[in-house]
Amino acid sequence: MEAGRYERKVKMTDSYIFKSPIGFLKISEDEGQITGLYVQQPEEELILPQDHVPHSDLIYEAYKQVNEYFAGKRIKFDLPLGYGGTPFQQSVWRELQKIPYGETRSYEDIAIGIGNKKAVRAVGQANNRNPILIIVPCHRVINKNGDIAGFGCGVEVKRFLLDLEKSNR
Repeated sequence: MEAGRYERKVKMTDSYIFKSPIGFLKISEDEGQITGLYVQQPEEELILPQDHVPHSDLIYEAYKQVNEYFAGKRIKFDLPLGYGGTPFQQSVWRELQKIPYGETRSYEDIAIGIGNKKAVRAVGQANNRNPILIIVPCHRVINKNGDIAGFGCGVEVKRFLLDLEKSNR
């Protein structure tokens, strides 16, 4: 048998974990695109990087922009994103990025925005699977009646992000 015939090609993914006002966040990059920004769950292994650990310029730029957002100094992100997902999920995530800072939309508004008014539940599921928290602002989606409902990081975090944006408009 030839050597290396069954070797798998490994993709290089860089990530960085840092403390934020909503807990520890993890930024991930793959092939020059941000592919993840999410709360590091307590059950996941939490290994904080040392200050001297090198990271890509893109990871550093994402880290900087997220911190500017929390400081009320950034309302729009300028980063290349690679969020994967199905074509439907991608359409929802692109629509989320159109929601202005400090504003909200309903799940139905997003469904109409992607051209499928009946896809409200599917929009909710895609919103829940958004891999790039804050940068793709799934927290700006609320119920049609104005209630702040489900959020993968908890309703308190969603309310915090919405209040942060409203106070910095």
